[in-house]
Amino acid sequence: MPRGRYSLHDPYDDTPLGEEHFQCAPGPSGWRYTSRLTSPSGTPAGSVDLTVDHLGRPVRLELHAGGWQVKGTTMDGVTWVRTDEAGAQAREGNAPATAFTGASPAFLVATARLLSLTQGETRRVRLVAFSHPVLAPRTLDQSWTLAGTERHETDSGPLEVRTYRIADLETGEQTEAHLAGDVVLAAPGIELEELESPPSPLDDPSIHDTRA
Repeated sequence: MPRGRYSLHDPYDDTPLGEEHFQCAPGPSGWRYTSRLTSPSGTPAGSVDLTVDHLGRPVRLELHAGGWQVKGTTMDGVTWVRTDEAGAQAREGNAPATAFTGASPAFLVATARLLSLTQGETRRVRLVAFSHPVLAPRTLDQSWTLAGTERHETDSGPLEVRTYRIADLETGEQTEAHLAGDVVLAAPGIELEELESPPSPLDDPSIHDTRA
């Protein structure tokens, strides 16, 4: 069960945004990621709880940040409820999208697991993003390409690092994310600072034959 700490910063000017203390693990029916966020001063700044099924589809999402919370799942595309912490301003949303995304490294791992790309393959995916600090929803289209795979020998065994090229199809902006199993090593605004145990494999080989 990987457990560790990411540092978060603005991807454009490197302003520190805080830290994300996480743990994640595969299970018999999918993969789960939980984390707590802290501000640059160390005060609590929210949390992430994401569970995906064996095909990478979001079964349960719960986000807390900036006095707001979101709960979401896969239903007629994706469905969510966004509300203030007191529950007085609840609003339900739905979009013909495949999954969720946001600032947390959890979403990069979940999307990579969902797409299950082969070397050089490119696929398009529609996602609903929740932006900080108020978790406002926005539907966007991305293009993901598995651009490279490198194998590194470590004290705990071989480590496969995958490089994904991600393009925002509305703006044309391109970024890269480097993943080792279900841990993000580096991505725009994200740096892995501590890891207490080796990553788990990104995906289950048995799911590849069942994907459309």
